[in-house]
Amino acid sequence: MSEVENRDLPPGWISAQWLVSGRVQGVGFRYHVLQSAHRFGILGDVCNLPDGRVEVRASGPVDRMDGLLGAVRSGPPGARVESVESRELEDGLNFDTFTIR
Repeated sequence: MSEVENRDLPPGWISAQWLVSGRVQGVGFRYHVLQSAHRFGILGDVCNLPDGRVEVRASGPVDRMDGLLGAVRSGPPGARVESVESRELEDGLNFDTFTIR
């Protein structure tokens, strides 16, 4: 499991949860997020939700998190992102990798 217990993040890091709505399941969306997270050096995970949305939980430097959020908003070919509900996680989930769960 990639999640590590809540702990202080390094200076300049944030943790966030993004709930992505639209045509985001069955189109390679989670794999797109995984590749993008690795490219930006972001830690966390991504999963399909039963209601058709995708949940992304991520931790990383603020500037790189902005890059990943841009990749989430654009999605892969075949996806159609209608909205991204964003919430900063105050407790600072800390991960040791980025995985699909």
